[in-house]
Amino acid sequence: MDQVRDGLLYTKDHEWVGGDASARKVGITAFAVEQLGDITLVTIDVKPGDQIEAGKAFGTVESVKTLSDLYAPISGRIVAVNAELDQKPELVNESCYDAAWMISIASEAAPDGLMDAAAYRAFLASAAH
Repeated sequence: MDQVRDGLLYTKDHEWVGGDASARKVGITAFAVEQLGDITLVTIDVKPGDQIEAGKAFGTVESVKTLSDLYAPISGRIVAVNAELDQKPELVNESCYDAAWMISIASEAAPDGLMDAAAYRAFLASAAH
């Protein structure tokens, strides 16, 4: 699995965001999945129609190692939640950038303070030392 996918934006908390203003999908990165280990439960605490602020928790991901909060990388209105993760949390391990997106946010504002793929790769490299 690609550690970092071009064309997405990233947070220092290892969430990714991609798509256009009407539906920006959000998930966790391959680096986060690698650190967490086998995902056993994904809990999404928002529903379509809810407003969310960048930096606020929208759910949790539980693995064999730990429980981690999920943070919204952008502010906006929730337009979709990936309900498939309720029954198949292992999708996060199998396809974190595709099938295992977690929420979709409609946001007209330009994503602010996020890293592009090159900056995220550099962030990961600096954190490894």
